[in-house]
Amino acid sequence: MEPNSGRLPGLEATRPHMESRAACSAAAPLRRPFHVLLGVTGSVAALKLPVLVSKLLDIPDLKVAVVTTERAKHFYSSQDVPVTLYSDADEWEMWKCRSDPVLHIDLRRWADLMLVAPLDANTLGKVASGICDNLLTCVIRAWDRSKPLLFCPAMNTAMWEHPITEQQVGQLKAFGYIEIPCVAKKLVCGDQGLGAMAEVGTIVDKVKEVLSQHGGSQQS
Repeated sequence: MEPNSGRLPGLEATRPHMESRAACSAAAPLRRPFHVLLGVTGSVAALKLPVLVSKLLDIPDLKVAVVTTERAKHFYSSQDVPVTLYSDADEWEMWKCRSDPVLHIDLRRWADLMLVAPLDANTLGKVASGICDNLLTCVIRAWDRSKPLLFCPAMNTAMWEHPITEQQVGQLKAFGYIEIPCVAKKLVCGDQGLGAMAEVGTIVDKVKEVLSQHGGSQQS
């Protein structure tokens, strides 16, 4: 994992210096990598975070940063995640006075696309209801809905089949967010049925599809 220096990777691209802008005014617009903000929540599918990050980084001209919930940390080692990783403590440690950055807003500005994988039942309910009580849900609540947000539900089959789940997924889709549907398989708990997070390959292919629809890279 990259040390968290308090700066977002490539954050300078969202706050260009006026001198640089003036110097480049007659030149062609600069292109920068596409920024993907990956949210991870407390589902056992968070075990796949290192693999998912690795596969995303294989996409040319793409940068990744991760926002994790506290419960998600139980399922992976930060040493296996080779990008900047942010959690709730960073939000509060970075802000000391009025002039300091607000991390969930800076993350929202930095990212061109947000991917929440896995999205557990608890966070699904929070997002559908507008609750924002941690760094990840604050980013989602502040998200610019002109930018794509993809989500990958992951939960036990009994939880998936509860009537409230369909309502909550429908609410996220009504916000304009894109569902990458869960799949049926034998779950870690031993149950068989729907609720497993989509395969990493499926998720990465969907990200590539959305990238192609949004031009692949962004102007600085």
